[in-house]
Amino acid sequence: MKIKMIIFLTSTKEKTENRSEMVMKTFESTIRPVKGDIIDDPGFDSRFHNGYEVAKVTLNYEENECYVSLSPLVIELEEMTISEYIDKLVANDWRIVSKEEILNK
Repeated sequence: MKIKMIIFLTSTKEKTENRSEMVMKTFESTIRPVKGDIIDDPGFDSRFHNGYEVAKVTLNYEENECYVSLSPLVIELEEMTISEYIDKLVANDWRIVSKEEILNK
């Protein structure tokens, strides 16, 4: 099954950089996450958030896809900028997506 993990990122501490992004990572897996699971990924950095929990799972059996919404375990840690964090995620196969891309699936 194609698993599509989604995180909504925003900065609450940075006054000069008001940036919000939605990022997604897609991979194939035979394991389907369930609400409450804690997800680990090499792109995550404890200087921004110390982990993510599965908040919602949406299955599309026709497309053999599973959308997984993740929520942070700790909010407002932000010991690095949101831009640095997004760069690290992108370097680890996450990509910035638009709301329209998610809604049009």
